[in-house]
Amino acid sequence: MSTQVKEQKDQLIFRHTNKQKGRHTLVTPANSAMKHLVYGRVILDQEVPAVTFSTGTLESGLICLAGECTITADGQPNTLGQYDSIYIPRDTNVEIRTDTAVDLVECAAGVENRYPLQVVRYADVEKDASLKFKTGGPSTTRTVNITLGKNVEAGRILAGFTTSEPGHWTSWPPHEHAAILEELYVYYDMPAPAFGVQFVYTNPDEPEFVGIVRDGDAVIMPKGFHPNVSVPGHPINFVWMMAAHREVEDRQFGVVNVQPGFDQAGSGLEASRK
Repeated sequence: MSTQVKEQKDQLIFRHTNKQKGRHTLVTPANSAMKHLVYGRVILDQEVPAVTFSTGTLESGLICLAGECTITADGQPNTLGQYDSIYIPRDTNVEIRTDTAVDLVECAAGVENRYPLQVVRYADVEKDASLKFKTGGPSTTRTVNITLGKNVEAGRILAGFTTSEPGHWTSWPPHEHAAILEELYVYYDMPAPAFGVQFVYTNPDEPEFVGIVRDGDAVIMPKGFHPNVSVPGHPINFVWMMAAHREVEDRQFGVVNVQPGFDQAGSGLEASRK
């Protein structure tokens, strides 16, 4: 392995992933330690109003962070608004078009099988207490939104977003799920001067990553515990996306190992298992 490729594989943070218009694939198994997970961003406006692509061997999930658009897949048009999501199967031709502006996060992974196109309305997620729930304690309160979870038939991908209370920790107690799932966080809606601190470690005494994260940054978690914390007065908000190692079999949200010593009160994700 060349030095440059090894450095890419060791890289855990990808900065400013929300700075380019159009559709851009930013994290893949080719440029990171991910085995399956692919992260992309689609940012369109009146200057760049549309993109077309084929999913190829990847299943793809899109979450609309802001704005609205029409996504035509398999010849079927669907309009997405803020926090709506869509699951697009492999081997599908896709067009995304907006009349105004839109910001989409793309989560993808290679799959053997083809699953049906599915649209998830955030209004439906909000009605399901196992898909949207508040969890945590006095300094760890956050709201978890599962938009592409058990409500969607898929092979590997899971995705949603978490919003914290200002100055609080999330992904607490520290947990990991490397045996079945790899994960990525991309931070959003954190305008300056807001920032957070992200940890990734298998051994807390020798962390693989500790760093400041800001709006648009992405951190990958191929393994390890991964808590984070926001600065006082500001929340930490992030889209999380995961890819299962074994297609379908490992696609399970909330199945985690909590760091010993912090495991007295469960994982905080119990509501998702109901």
